[in-house]
Order: sequence, then structure tokens, then C-alpha cells
Amino acid sequence: MPQAKHDRISKVVLAYSGGLDTSIILKWLQTTYGCEVVTFTADLGQGEELGPARDKAILLGIKPENVFIEDLREEFVREYVFPMFRANAQYEGCYLLGTSIARPLIAKKQIEIARKVGADAVCHGATGKGNDQVRFELGYYALEPDIAVIAPWREWDLTSRTALIDFAEKHQIPISKDKRGEAPFSVDANLLHASSEGKVLEDPDVEVPDYVYSRTISPEEAPDKPTVITVEFERGDPVAIDGARLSPATLLTKLNELARANGIGRLDLVENRFVGMKSRGMYETPGGTILAVAHRGIEQLTLDRGAAHLKDEIMPRYAELIYNGFWFAPEREMLQALIDKSQEPVSGQVRLKLYKGNVILIGRSSPNSLYDQELVTFEEGAVAYDHRDAAGFIKLNALRLRTLAKRDRRARG
Repeated sequence: MPQAKHDRISKVVLAYSGGLDTSIILKWLQTTYGCEVVTFTADLGQGEELGPARDKAILLGIKPENVFIEDLREEFVREYVFPMFRANAQYEGCYLLGTSIARPLIAKKQIEIARKVGADAVCHGATGKGNDQVRFELGYYALEPDIAVIAPWREWDLTSRTALIDFAEKHQIPISKDKRGEAPFSVDANLLHASSEGKVLEDPDVEVPDYVYSRTISPEEAPDKPTVITVEFERGDPVAIDGARLSPATLLTKLNELARANGIGRLDLVENRFVGMKSRGMYETPGGTILAVAHRGIEQLTLDRGAAHLKDEIMPRYAELIYNGFWFAPEREMLQALIDKSQEPVSGQVRLKLYKGNVILIGRSSPNSLYDQELVTFEEGAVAYDHRDAAGFIKLNALRLRTLAKRDRRARG
């Protein structure tokens, strides 16, 4: 039954994929709340035809003018993925945050549609155990603090696959044959990544079955000959591959294709969810894996040591904010301003070798390079650095260590 605070809902905007679960939610909203439902389907590059989602929503009684489908691929990459990659963000040292970074954009669009159609509630299909419920709802409340939020998985009594199927059949919701049995694992996908969790993946000591992978071939099956590419950056963002300038979404799509063919981007991870439990997931982030290495490569030339080290210090905090759903929080925006400032000189080219699951950095150049070959050369004749200056530098840095050692020696008698 609905919670008391939702008793007067008249119109709700549902994040709708067109799949069985969100179709059940759509009908459940109609029958439980007696409210008008508006559906929103985001094209984030998940690789699925979205026309059927429109048709299915209309079949389930949604007015055509209340069915919203938006192509958000360019906005997703330009305004969310690229800013995150400027920070080199990786949650717990390795996860490139493909699911996390999509949620604030979906939440933002839902709120925009809610304002447009005069809805008093929004609804998502995230379960009560995962992170996505937190991410969606923190986004909603940050943008519209008084919005009502309906989370069916925390409210209804459809707690088994059998109950869901029975509800669907009772309300004449079409069910494909592959949806009648228990799903072997759940999948979330967008242009940046695909993630798989649950069922066959729940035992962290069992290798991920081959059939789970959808975005990459196995490294063993990748070509024996490496692929060499050049990625060009301007102010921290990639703008071209092998000299061809591309839009953000087109560029990431191209990187995905190159990485897929070379078995790049697989990650088997046991992570700490924000809600407190550990979970095991399999992530494929093909183009993002290339981009992460390439961006680090161009920063090696163009960032001052202090700036680079400060970025590395704040990165875990920044990544955690995104993972936990705080994209619209002031602290994330403050960190973003710092990160974006650091990227002003981060322009140039990076050459990479893609080979059997590996991204190997083989060269980089930049008009803003801080690398001075005369300073680092072992050859005689360098005049910019006097070796004798190092003696005073070392003695000054050793002063406290020598003082400590003398005190300890006195204490030992």
C-alpha cells in the first residue's frame, strides 16, 4: 500500500525503460494511486531501440502527449562523463562510475518534465537494497526539495518473480518468453559502460561466465597485432582520434569500438555500496578505460607537481560523492571548479597501443609541456641545473630527521 504522504498524488513522472519491471510499476501506479502517469525514457546510449518503449507505454494506457523519450547521449558525455574524467575519478581505486554518473542526468530530466506537465511526484524502479535509489532521490530533492518520491520496491508486496509475473498477467502486460523465468543477472547499460550484477555473479569466488560480457571480446580472442591510436585533448577533454575531430558522444562511441575489438575494459569488482553492504559486479567500460589512461598521460606533461598531487588527493572524495549520489551537492561543484581550473593547460596528444586487454601509453606531446629535456638529461653540458644545489636541499629536508635521530640516541643513553 502507498505511504500516507503519497495519498494525494495526482500525476507522477516515471523513469520508464519499457522493460517488464517498469511496465509493472506503470500499471501499479495507476491501480494503487489512481493517478495519471507520465513516462520518461532516456537514450543514454544503452544500445536498445526506444520506439517499443513508446508503443508499450501507450498500450498500457499512457496518453501519447505524456510519453517523453529524449536522446541525451551528447549531453550525457559532454556534461557528465567528461567532467568526471577530468578528475580521473575511480571509486575504490578501479571503478569508473558508469552507472553512478548516469543517475543525476535522469533525475534532472524527470524533474524538468515534472515541472513542465505539473506533476506532483516522480517515481523510479530502483530496489531497496542498492545505491540507485539513493542517487535518484538525492538528485530529485536537490533540484525540487518538495517533490513527492514513489519507490515501489520499498512499498509494494510484489516481492517475488512469481508475484510480478502474476501481476503482469492479471493486468495484461505483455511478457516475453525470456522474462518468465528468473533473470540470470541484471544489467544496466549506457554509452560509458555496461554493468552486470546478481544471481550467477553473486559468488565472488566464481569466475564471470563468458555469456555475461556484452561490450568486449575476451583478451584471449583479441588480435595478435596491436592497434595504435592518437587521442587529442583540449583543456582536459578529448576532442579527436587520429586527427579526426568528433563530438563527445561520437568520440566515446569510437573509443568503445576500438576497445571492444581489443578486449579492453573488463572489471570484476567487489565494492562497498553506500547503503552498507558489499556487492560483486562485472563492469565493462571499454572506451572509458582508454580515456582514463590517455588523460593521465597528457596530465603527466602539463600539470605541475603540486596541482597533480592535489588532484590525486581529492579524487577519492570526488569519486565517492558521485558514487553516493551527491552530483548536485555544493561540495562536488566546488571540487569540480578546482578540477576544471587545473585542466586549462591540459591540451596535446597521446599515443596509445591497444593490445589484448591492455592500454599501453607509448607517447605524448603538448604545446604546454612542462617537461624539459635539458633539465633531466644525463648528458654533460646542461646549464639549467647545478648538481651542487642538491646538497643544501637535502640537508634542509634532513634537518628534522637528524634532530629526531639525535634525540632518540640520547634517550637510549
